Amino acid sequence: MNSDAATRVVLVDDQELVRSGLRRILRRRDGFDIVAECADGNELPAALADHAVDVVVMDLRMKHVDGIEATRRLRAAATDAPPVLALTTFDDDELLSGALRAGAAGFILKDSGAEDLIRAVRRVAAGESWLDPAVTARVLATYRVAAGTRAAATIDALTARERDVLVAIGTGLSNVEIAESLVISELTVKSHIGRIFAKLGLRDRAAAIVYAFDHGLVSPSTPQRGDRRDGQGDVPRS
Repeated sequence: MNSDAATRVVLVDDQELVRSGLRRILRRRDGFDIVAECADGNELPAALADHAVDVVVMDLRMKHVDGIEATRRLRAAATDAPPVLALTTFDDDELLSGALRAGAAGFILKDSGAEDLIRAVRRVAAGESWLDPAVTARVLATYRVAAGTRAAATIDALTARERDVLVAIGTGLSNVEIAESLVISELTVKSHIGRIFAKLGLRDRAAAIVYAFDHGLVSPSTPQRGDRRDGQGDVPRS
């Protein structure tokens, strides 16, 4: 994504009232461009074919093709498909863990503050992850059970600095924040993340957060970025 350009967003939600509310939050003057809207997951492929997109904000419960299936199809169709931020009213651990398994880069509840939604969309569009701190620990526990007992590479495969970066990812820091905290360049952070993913066989940042929880590098009591809710209003509910 071009950092100087507006973040191009596709909204996927079956309720016009919700999409209207999201449009009021993700405004052009704040750096967002709503390039398309879909009322169901089955409309998403056509929208992506017609527009260049940085991030998809996707409701999980829709009548025909729900958000989980739409995310799964999107990830299977192209390796360079835009990332998905799952958006739901439902505090449903299995639903949200299903979104992660399908390939969503993160999730946020619809009762989150507007500023949290803005931060989440920006993070995910930048190739990072956002897991709503209100339910992260429970959702990750459900995710692990559903994922089974697949063998994972040992943490010993990482260098000390790579481990530091993984811990920072697990606590929700962005690349810029990791660079500042470790006093290294953002480019170096990106290089470390690439090696971490390769060594541990991780698909994306959300998987790295799960790994960090699984291996005791962070815990449910570890403060997460985004815990502070100081938004200008709530995300519209459906």
